[in-house]
Amino acid sequence: MKEIPASGMLKKERHAYIINQINLHNKVLSSDLSLLLKVSEDTVRRDLNELSEKGKLLKVHGGALSKSFHFPYEQIDIYAQESKREIAKKAISLISEGMIVLTGGGTTMLEMARLIPDNLKATIFTISPLVALELAEREFLTVILVGGQLNKNSQVIMGSKTVRELSEIRVDLCFLGANGIDINEGITDSDWEVVQVKKAMIKSAARTVIMCIGEKLNSAQKMKVCSFNEIDFLITDLKSSNHKVQEYRGQVKVL
Repeated sequence: MKEIPASGMLKKERHAYIINQINLHNKVLSSDLSLLLKVSEDTVRRDLNELSEKGKLLKVHGGALSKSFHFPYEQIDIYAQESKREIAKKAISLISEGMIVLTGGGTTMLEMARLIPDNLKATIFTISPLVALELAEREFLTVILVGGQLNKNSQVIMGSKTVRELSEIRVDLCFLGANGIDINEGITDSDWEVVQVKKAMIKSAARTVIMCIGEKLNSAQKMKVCSFNEIDFLITDLKSSNHKVQEYRGQVKVL
């Protein structure tokens, strides 16, 4: 998240900013919002409580989460859903017959799972039970859910058991979402456990694909997942001519 000039910001403006951060990053911390918005944590907590009561987010200890983690996919409004479908279409073009693939979780990954052709023969490992259930509908796919503890906030499998299992597999392609991506900071996240699992996923893969909507470009979180030299593809919803993706072309192949 980038600091904003928030002096004198009205409550309505704070709420709009918080919702935007939730949409982009799926999770916000009260402490971070307090610094960014230049208000007390008590004010942030009141804002989060109000937004939770209005059904805009899910209040959790220390912050808030996107509702997309906790409601049936068909019953929620997916932020930038058309953009995420465009990313998913590009991602599927990288998957060939007989490949072994590994995926993370999140709404973009679910869009990809939904678009995978019914006749594709491949093996797909995933840390997301929701992605696994979607892929289970495909007759010719072998779907393997990586073991470990279910994180109730993010609805993905993580922990030391997950990292250990990932160290024992080798896949052709790994698809990951990005909480933050910046030309100088690389790929970043706000959750230490998530960072460890993503690192293990990248190590298990011959090639790694980062998938993110264009709005996330040039944003950074506190914890580093990897540098661009560990990434092979960056897929966004933006056109190749868009100025926001041009600076990344020297670091990674952009689709």
